[in-house]
Amino acid sequence: MRQYPKPLNKLINELSRLPGIGGKTAQRLAFHILAMDDKDVFQLSDAIREAKQSMRYCSCCGNLTDVDPCAICSDDSRDKSVICVVESPRDVVAMEKIREYTGYYHVLHGAISPMDGIGPEDINLRSLIARLQDEQVKELIIATNPNIEGEATAMYIARLIKPSGIKVSRIAHGIPVGGDLEYADEVTLLKAVEGRREL
Repeated sequence: MRQYPKPLNKLINELSRLPGIGGKTAQRLAFHILAMDDKDVFQLSDAIREAKQSMRYCSCCGNLTDVDPCAICSDDSRDKSVICVVESPRDVVAMEKIREYTGYYHVLHGAISPMDGIGPEDINLRSLIARLQDEQVKELIIATNPNIEGEATAMYIARLIKPSGIKVSRIAHGIPVGGDLEYADEVTLLKAVEGRREL
């Protein structure tokens, strides 16, 4: 690779550490940043610093927020009887996009993965158990990712919660709308058949 001046190399290296950013993309971004007006560069760096300093996790659900509790937990119009369990704050954003779910959330900040040394004590489960002491909660929707870790986490939570009498459900998995059966793998097809419903 061609050597650049130290400050530029440092910028490229830092940008390439971001997820989804390879060396070439980091290089393009670095040159773009250098071509920006000083004012725009300072606004970008200020926005990064402000977001890093002001964002924290909601003490109730674990979602990212700049106020505690977060806007969702503070919304009294939401359905208090349902909590949707997700792995990350990005999943909350995805669920909110459908505009149909009106309950609350609980963010685990990961999934159980024995291969990676992540057990139940390493994710945000204790506060979920504490939240379920509220007698208003009637259903827990588990919306972890449809992979081995997400399934293991869902099964663990279901086994943990079922004896309490709270309904535990899992979001359906299967063929996406617009997808073709011929391109679906066996596990996806199996989940689609298991999750079928009457028309």
